[in-house]
Amino acid sequence: MDSRAILAELPRLRRYARALVGDRAAADDLVQDTLERAWSRFAQWRPDSNLRAWLLTIMHHLRADQLRRRPPPFTAGDVREDDMPSRPTQTDRLELAELAAAIAQLPEEQRAVLLLVALEEMPYAEIAGTLAIPIGTVMSRLSRARDHLRRILDGRAGNTCLRVVQ
Repeated sequence: MDSRAILAELPRLRRYARALVGDRAAADDLVQDTLERAWSRFAQWRPDSNLRAWLLTIMHHLRADQLRRRPPPFTAGDVREDDMPSRPTQTDRLELAELAAAIAQLPEEQRAVLLLVALEEMPYAEIAGTLAIPIGTVMSRLSRARDHLRRILDGRAGNTCLRVVQ
């Protein structure tokens, strides 16, 4: 494993970790733990495989372990303004804050898939391998995440299609 190749992946790892965790310090810790685990399991990496996918798989497993131990709260206030790219208009900042808050409301499984597709631009097959789920599950979670996000942003998150009939 070439250390320059790992260094080239650091920005993507940090960006995904920040979007996934929401807190800068916790995201940096997750990246550090990912790199530590990758280094200790260097023998498991196949040189003909995708390094980014392998590192993201490690990160995903570490994040799942963290959630099993203690579910951390994720709030929109954890996303700092300088973490998100934006134009200098106030409405854009408000829209980004609203989007970050909406993404934070998604279930962890949906948020992970949505971020890997939208933020990391990974293909579905690579996401399926990274998260160790079938490709159909990736597509299903992405569809549900987009629908849920759409309902949240439209202000209908709590509403359902069912009506009470007397």
